[in-house]
Amino acid sequence: MFAIIAAVIFGLALLLDLANVSLGSVIDGGTLLVAGLLCVALHLAGVGTGARSLSFRRRR
Repeated sequence: MFAIIAAVIFGLALLLDLANVSLGSVIDGGTLLVAGLLCVALHLAGVGTGARSLSFRRRR
């Protein structure tokens, strides 16, 4: 989930950079880059995967 969000953010940052558009003084290319990297880091850390390691039971 976070990987998809990061891809969308990176795509938006690329389009804004290519079009030389600014969304104000707060949201610029650097802000979108940091937000995308945060989403990638959360994805790699396993946040939001939905895996339930505690309820895993082995069958014999």
